[in-house]
Amino acid sequence: MSLNIIVLAKQVPDTRNVGKDAMKEDGTINRAALPAIFNPEDLNALEQALRLKETHPGSKVTMLTMGLPRAAEVVREAIYRGADAGIVLTDRALGGADTLATSYSLAQAVKKFGNYDIILGGRQAIDGDTAQVGPQIAEKLGIPQVTYAEDIVGVKNGKVTVKRRLEHGVETVVAPLPCVVTVNGSAAECRPRNAKRVMKYKYAASTSEVKGLGEVAAARVAAYPELNIPEWSAAYVEADPSQIGLAGSPTKVKAIENVVFTAKESRRLENNDQQIEELIKELIVNHTIG
Repeated sequence: MSLNIIVLAKQVPDTRNVGKDAMKEDGTINRAALPAIFNPEDLNALEQALRLKETHPGSKVTMLTMGLPRAAEVVREAIYRGADAGIVLTDRALGGADTLATSYSLAQAVKKFGNYDIILGGRQAIDGDTAQVGPQIAEKLGIPQVTYAEDIVGVKNGKVTVKRRLEHGVETVVAPLPCVVTVNGSAAECRPRNAKRVMKYKYAASTSEVKGLGEVAAARVAAYPELNIPEWSAAYVEADPSQIGLAGSPTKVKAIENVVFTAKESRRLENNDQQIEELIKELIVNHTIG
């Protein structure tokens, strides 16, 4: 059984480098001022997709990302690792979207994509840590969802078996296809880039990127369809303007702050049980632990 797999991925700001310019006056993230990386748990999801592709000959993995035109870098990175193709959902009208508007926009893109069997994505993005987008997409598409996935055991007879890592143990569930599966960071790490694929697809470019290329490079992309990374607009996916971007986002960010924890004092303990016991009692009393 071959599968049409969509992997949702996000290019996120590196939260280790949040500075004073990280937020705009309207409360949205100033993504242009922050280093951008592939959201870590989305890489875990990509690895699960690639494993399904290996065990189900004829399957296709398509990366779908929403963001600025530079998010095409996420698509290239996925292709280097084994994905077959990718789409960048980008439009100024989509800017400033919260999870509700983002999930609506991505759900519209999935509907436009059409034939799919399973949608995979990371549990959450490090720039929001909400874990809401995947489940919201499933609700908007009206399909089942499996969250906190650690391993996709297999797909058989139109159903997927998933091992979930929960707080107090492991759970194995079976869900009918099509469905959405969100993957934990505890899942298998994504494989590295494949050198041959890097050489083959290093000139892949999105529609916006092609406009900035020289004549020779642009002609190369035009000559080889596999190097073309499509860009979809809000209008192309037939998105309702009132449900996307800032207009469709009831959540507003008031402030972003980089907090660094530093030790104010220290205490040296002797190697005896009494002092350790007294320290533990003190930490429990002031609610540091317990």
